Amino acid sequence: MDIKEKSILAKKASNLMAALTGEAKNKALHNIAGALEKYMPDLIAANRIDLERSKKQNLSSPLLKRLKFDESKIEEACSGLNSLIGMNDPVGVTLRAVELDEGLELYKVSCPIGVIGVIFESRPDALVQISALCLKSGNAVLLKGGSEASETNRLLAEIITKASSDAEIPRGWLALLETRTDVNDMLCLDQYIDLIVPRGSNAFVKHIMENTHIPVLGHADGICHVYVDSAANLDMAVKISIDSKCQYVAVCNAAETILVHRDIAGRYLPEMKKALEAKNVEIRGCSETLKIIDVIKAAEEDWTTEYLDLIVSVKVVHTLEDAIDHINTYGSGHTDVIVTGDRTRASKFMDLVDSADVFLNCSSRFSDGFRFGLGAEVGISTNKIHARGPVGLEGLLIYKWKLFGNGHIVADYSGADAKSFTHRPL
Repeated sequence: MDIKEKSILAKKASNLMAALTGEAKNKALHNIAGALEKYMPDLIAANRIDLERSKKQNLSSPLLKRLKFDESKIEEACSGLNSLIGMNDPVGVTLRAVELDEGLELYKVSCPIGVIGVIFESRPDALVQISALCLKSGNAVLLKGGSEASETNRLLAEIITKASSDAEIPRGWLALLETRTDVNDMLCLDQYIDLIVPRGSNAFVKHIMENTHIPVLGHADGICHVYVDSAANLDMAVKISIDSKCQYVAVCNAAETILVHRDIAGRYLPEMKKALEAKNVEIRGCSETLKIIDVIKAAEEDWTTEYLDLIVSVKVVHTLEDAIDHINTYGSGHTDVIVTGDRTRASKFMDLVDSADVFLNCSSRFSDGFRFGLGAEVGISTNKIHARGPVGLEGLLIYKWKLFGNGHIVADYSGADAKSFTHRPL
């Protein structure tokens, strides 16, 4: 079956999925979780093939870590599915209700987007999260994962398809794309596909946007910052910086640049250096940083680099405004953190930094659909459209207007004897 046939089938399935009950979707999610546990040994074996092949191809250590799909990752995926089951059905929720006139009532109601094409990195657990979110929100999905995870993704797609069909989810609601040609062909299928979510670099997202008429929910680079303010608690600043950078380096919400106010730099930087080097992190600092600690000199491109590795750039800034300006100039609009004990300065930072997520006194790693209570995420959006930040269930929904009348016609509301609208909230 080619990509066009898969898209046509997905479109037909999406029309039926819009009317699925919450019970039916939850049954399918329950079946999927059970199937993942049942076929865990097979999944680990398939993933081992992907890992061995990728090692021979000299895939970097952080990417190998993303690719690994072991028992703990599978259990985590099942936990995410069970979390979704516990959430209310997001489809069919009344968002607004207005009486236009007696017996003429207008309702704004949540509904699925339709068919969503998602291009994601070499993380098999992402396939589970994305398909589960689409299922819960009543959307059909076309999935294209990284070729490094081909064996794992193929088996996962088979398991999820079989488990959901046993719960009477429409055939064709999920399809796996496996080649770059499939992706290029998908970009032309605006008749059947309603939204594309590309997860990757700015260049990749830009390429997708420039080569399709389908709306694109962009997940750009994760150039995240931690700004240590002059009013920061030193121990808290070190702790948050280390977690933001080191808790999991190969993800988009890991910090890549640490900005430090000059008034605290002399006390903070030596402690930060000690803590980062204990984690084997390479530090690249500006000229002001080099006057305080002995590290590698940062180049201009370091401020715009998403390392996804044990590397961090550090810059000393003179003012809060300088920190905000640096982030708005070099950042990717993903997640940025201020560490400070001054609420007024925190408020200014959080109002003026132009990012999807702005945090006070906590790690950038909290920028995540599961941690936000959104039921995992299909991606992170740095766009300024209907969804921004971690895109969970709500970001996979749109709405429709439902108008209920009783023989009402527009002619009665025009002309010299026109009736008046009440526009009364219900």
